[in-house]
Amino acid sequence: MCVVCSEEFELKPDKPGFANRCPECSEPEASDATTKRRMDADERKAESEANEARRQAMRNLLYRKDS
Repeated sequence: MCVVCSEEFELKPDKPGFANRCPECSEPEASDATTKRRMDADERKAESEANEARRQAMRNLLYRKDS
C-alpha cells in the first residue's frame, strides 16, 4: 500500500522508486529539477560562512560551562 495515496500496488524488481510508494508517487516531481540551480562563488561562500556560524553557535550551546 502506498504511503502517499493509499493505493495498493505490486513491487516489481529492477524498477526505480520507493518500496513504500506506488510507481506514480515515486516519480520525481518536475518542479524539483527547475528549483535547483547552480550557485556562484559568492553564494557558496556566504552559505559556507552561515553554516560555520551555525556550527559554532551549536558548539557554544552544547559545550558551554554553566557557572
